Amino acid sequence: MRRREVMAALAGAAAWPLAARAQQPIPVVGFLNSASAEGYGSMAAGFRDGLADVGYREGNNVAIEHRWADNQYERLPALAAELVDRRMAVIFANSPSVSAAKAATSTIPIVFLSGDDPVRLGLVASLNRPGGNVTGVAILSRELAGKRLALLHELVPNARTIAVLINSDFEPSGRFQVEVQAAAGALGLAVPFLQANTDAQINASFASLAQTQVGALLVGPGPFLDSRRNLLVALAAKNAIPAGFETRATAAAGGLMSYGASVADGYRQAGVYTGRILKGERPADLPVLLPTKVELVINLSTAKGLGLEIPPTLLARADEVIE
Repeated sequence: MRRREVMAALAGAAAWPLAARAQQPIPVVGFLNSASAEGYGSMAAGFRDGLADVGYREGNNVAIEHRWADNQYERLPALAAELVDRRMAVIFANSPSVSAAKAATSTIPIVFLSGDDPVRLGLVASLNRPGGNVTGVAILSRELAGKRLALLHELVPNARTIAVLINSDFEPSGRFQVEVQAAAGALGLAVPFLQANTDAQINASFASLAQTQVGALLVGPGPFLDSRRNLLVALAAKNAIPAGFETRATAAAGGLMSYGASVADGYRQAGVYTGRILKGERPADLPVLLPTKVELVINLSTAKGLGLEIPPTLLARADEVIE
């Protein structure tokens, strides 16, 4: 064989692995969420940021198939089954949807973001050694309920009745209510609970608040209520009701105060775990992540609009004060 032909053959052989790699399909991640793309688009962005932190960029070396239930929880089993049928490399599922994902597959890795104890829910065997095909991030909304009520009462010390807005379709809300009732008993507060499973119920609840002598409002946890933050903030302002929330995003949108772990950071951490699993790590070996920081955020502008004087000791404890 002539030298030129040998060199051409070697060059062709060297190109084979590159051509083979170019033809390999990129992994596809399923993103299953009980909320809507409109209300929780920023959380999906945080998930993508987490993937990027470990080298996976959507449209480059990973694809994401989104399935939004638009707060219709009865759709979750079918959406989960659809992702399983399409053989996702990993499935991410938020708190209301992870049970549907787990029921749909015992082999595809699942990464969750849960507002409740994943061991009690039966998602994992333990926090340190999850076992099985499921791991994720737990932000433990319920455990912070009593503290959130106490902080709101500190902001509005004259309030003897603090209404609590609850999305009863969100399974952890029942235990959230138990925690709030226990804290209310210690504080000497009355805490009537109001249903808020739809926009119509949210509006009806605020209409009833306007007719009663409540001193403040505590908004319960869950993706539905969090995704309705702009509506809740607007109604609280319209009715001049001091309101406490779980997420910083709601305080930034004009809510009086928030106290809780960062949901947005939880989505980013879930994206990181998803990327690590794509790289070959096993969910069984990845411990469930817990919040490293819980933030108290106070919106000083909203407080002034309500005529509230924020205690200096509370301001000093705040992680962030929004002017």
